[in-house]
Amino acid sequence: MTNSQQIPGTTIFNGTEAEKGLALNKMCFSFNSADNRAEFLRDQDAYCAKFGLTAEQMAAVKARDVLAMIAAGGNVYYLAKLAGIFGLNVQDIGAQQTGMSAEAFKAKLKEAGR
Repeated sequence: MTNSQQIPGTTIFNGTEAEKGLALNKMCFSFNSADNRAEFLRDQDAYCAKFGLTAEQMAAVKARDVLAMIAAGGNVYYLAKLAGIFGLNVQDIGAQQTGMSAEAFKAKLKEAGR
C-alpha cells in the first residue's frame, strides 16, 4: 500500500498535509512550554493568530474537534499537546473518530476487553 492510496474516513498525513498544517503543528509544539500553555488559555484567539492559523484551523481548535484539526493538516502527535490542554484523552479522541459519545466508546472498549 502506498501513501497515495485512500483509506475511507482517514486523512493520510503526507507532505501536502504537513505543509497545510504547519502553523497548527508549530503552535501545538509550542505547548511543550507551560508558559505557552498558560498564554493560550488566557487568550486562545490571540495565540492562534500569533501562529497564523487559518480560519479552518481556528474553528477546529475552538470546537475542540480533533478530527477537524487533522483534516486541517494537524499531526496527531502534535495535537496530543492541545488535546491535553482541553482535558481530552485518547478515549475522547477515539469517540470522536467513531462518532460515539465518550461514554459509549468507553463501554465498547470495556466490553471488547472481556
